[in-house]
Amino acid sequence: MNQVKLFIELTRLKKPIGFMLLFWPCAWGLTIAYDFSSNLNNYFFYLILFFLGSVLMRSAGCIVNDILDKEFDAKVFRTKNRPIASGKVSVKLAIIYSMILCFLALLVLLNFNLFTIILALGSMPLAFTYPLMKRFTYWPQLFLGITFNYGLILGWTATKGQIDLIPIVFYFGAIFWTLGYDTIYGFQDLKDDEIIGLKSTSIKFKKRPNALLISCYLIFFTSLIIIANYMNFNNLSLVIFIIILIHMFYFQIRKLNINDEENCLKIFKSNNMLGLIVFSALIAGKL
Repeated sequence: MNQVKLFIELTRLKKPIGFMLLFWPCAWGLTIAYDFSSNLNNYFFYLILFFLGSVLMRSAGCIVNDILDKEFDAKVFRTKNRPIASGKVSVKLAIIYSMILCFLALLVLLNFNLFTIILALGSMPLAFTYPLMKRFTYWPQLFLGITFNYGLILGWTATKGQIDLIPIVFYFGAIFWTLGYDTIYGFQDLKDDEIIGLKSTSIKFKKRPNALLISCYLIFFTSLIIIANYMNFNNLSLVIFIIILIHMFYFQIRKLNINDEENCLKIFKSNNMLGLIVFSALIAGKL
């Protein structure tokens, strides 16, 4: 039972925000691509597959992240008790866990068309090199956005079997959504990261966080408007878009206090609700 608890802690299964933020772009891409006048069974089947894939890949990613960052995690107050950093789980065992999770994710992936499988496999290097970015650039959150929103493209190709301009525009906007919320998340570790020499947009924009966040969320919201206009969404979806705008600019930017770790974490977690609201807007727009 102790090993089970350590595995759950290692994969952050008790913190669903991570795999939900990975899942929402998949659901968005699938939703804008799917023809709701046809059989909905495939739609829900694909949603389940993407959810399982998000849980498995996020869990494997957490393990790889902790292996690569074990020396840094041991020096950060928030992460020093993680299983690998604290020595409770060996690197060898962690690698075995990660390989098992990746194999299970592959079994899920094989249910999609060949084009989607190839694209998904092509994203693997992105998924497992993200933890290294904070050593070399102040923009690791941008790299995370490129990685975390890749599922939006896969959601589209799972249905269409090809890439079009619509998911690319949406993907570009979603990258900046992630850049924004992960910058907010990074403010929790700002002091420790500066001491140990790591880099992030949280550090780079600590004196002017609103400048970055407003820019990011405006780009994301603009991509939503473009998608809604191109796909002729109905008025109900536009009403929901107003809720999205209020959430981003009032509940995230206006309420943000970068010196309050609990505040940063709360606002970061609220992006799960934002993901659901965007999902609802897309559903409403397609019906």
